[in-house]
Amino acid sequence: MTTDTKRLQFLSDLMLLGVAIVWGSSYGVVKEALAVYPVLALLALRFGITFCLLSPSLRHFRHADAATVRGVLTVGVLLFAIFLAETFGVMQTRASNAAFLISLCVVLTPIVEWALLRRPPSRIEWLAVAVSLAGAWLLAGDGAFAFNPGDVLILVAALLRALNVCVTKRVMRGAAGLPALSITAVQAGVVAIGSVVVALVFAPGQLRHAPAFAGHGLFWGSVIYLVCACTLFAFFAQNFAIGRSSPTRVSLLMGSEPAFGALFASVWLGETVSAGGWIGGGMIVAASVMATVRWEKPVAVAERGVGVRT
Repeated sequence: MTTDTKRLQFLSDLMLLGVAIVWGSSYGVVKEALAVYPVLALLALRFGITFCLLSPSLRHFRHADAATVRGVLTVGVLLFAIFLAETFGVMQTRASNAAFLISLCVVLTPIVEWALLRRPPSRIEWLAVAVSLAGAWLLAGDGAFAFNPGDVLILVAALLRALNVCVTKRVMRGAAGLPALSITAVQAGVVAIGSVVVALVFAPGQLRHAPAFAGHGLFWGSVIYLVCACTLFAFFAQNFAIGRSSPTRVSLLMGSEPAFGALFASVWLGETVSAGGWIGGGMIVAASVMATVRWEKPVAVAERGVGVRT
C-alpha cells in the first residue's frame, strides 16, 4: 500500500468516525423536529435543500452512460426507502433504541454481500449475527419480546442500509469518473421528490407550510444541522469512503454510531435506558466489532502468501 493510499484510507476512516457521531446524534434531532413538522414534509424539506445546494455538481452527469445513471438512481431509491423506515421508526420508538438497532446493519452487511457477491459469511460473522440479534431483543423489549412498530421499522432500515452499502459499492465501480458530491446530489433529489410523491398519493395532510423562523429557532436549527452535518457531510463522506473500502469496512461506522446515539438521547432528550437495554446495546456494538475485525492468525495469513504490501 503506497503512502498516498494509506493517507486516503486514514482520511476515510476519520470521515466515517465523523459520520458515526453526527448520525448517532441525528435520531434525537429528528425526534425533536418531528414534534413540529410531519415526517414526509421534513424529509422533503431536508433533502430538497440539500439537492438545491448540490445541484451545480449535476453537470458531471453529462458524460455518464445510461447504466451509470440507472445505478445512481437505484441507490437514491434505496436511500429513500431507508429514510422512510428510519424516520417513521424514530417517531414511534426511543431515539436510543433507534441508534442501537440501526447498527444491526453491520452484521447484516456480510450476509447481503453473500447474496449479491457470493461471498459466504465466516463462522465468526454468523456468531456476530446471533449475538447482535440477541442484543436487539434485550434492547427493544428488555427480554419480553415486546418490539414496537418503531423498532421493526428501524430493523427494516438496518437491512436496507446493508443492501445500500453493497449496491453503492457496485455503482461506484462503474461510476469512477463521477465525484461523490454528484452522487449525493442525485440521492438527495430522489428522496425529496419521493417524499412529495408519497405524501400526495397516500398522505396529503403531511404536506404543509414550513414553520415560521420566528418562534421556531430550535426547529430550523435542527433542519440546518440535518442538512449540513447529517446529509451533506455524511453522504459525501460515505460515498467517498465506499469508493476506497470494502462494504464491510464501511459498515464499521455503524458499530460506533449507537454509542453516540444513546449518549445524545440521554443528555439531550433525557431518555433512560434500562440495565437490560444497555447490555443489549453493548452486545450489538460487540457484534459489530466481531463482524469487522480480521481474526486470521498471522501464521495462517503468511501461509497464504498475504503479507504487508508496500
